[in-house]
Amino acid sequence: QVQLVESGGGLVQAGGSLRLSCAASGRSFNNYAMGWFRQAPGKEREFVAAIKWSGGSTYGVDSVKGRFTISRDNAKNTVYLQMNSLKPEDTAVYYCAADRRPYYNGNDYSPVAMDYWGKGTLVTVSS
Repeated sequence: QVQLVESGGGLVQAGGSLRLSCAASGRSFNNYAMGWFRQAPGKEREFVAAIKWSGGSTYGVDSVKGRFTISRDNAKNTVYLQMNSLKPEDTAVYYCAADRRPYYNGNDYSPVAMDYWGKGTLVTVSS
């Protein structure tokens, strides 16, 4: 029903930048929040950022605040995560996900709230 495809991951040195993209298809993209999550080996999946259908955004992991920015382009059915000043602790597989709640305008995001997931893109930050 919904397909999400992430891209933009790779290897970068500490202090560098990457922009992740998530292309969506199969649903009314404009009416749902979209989120980014990440998971490091042996760790729980954690909420990084979400952008609401109305355009507002919220961030989860404290360490990314001020460094990461989420945005969306509804005309392209694409959501982005701009990551600046990357640190080795940012190393993880980053997943794009679509909210299961249409027109949700709150700030409660967790993996169980998301309906569809991409396969992930690996970000590796070297020292």
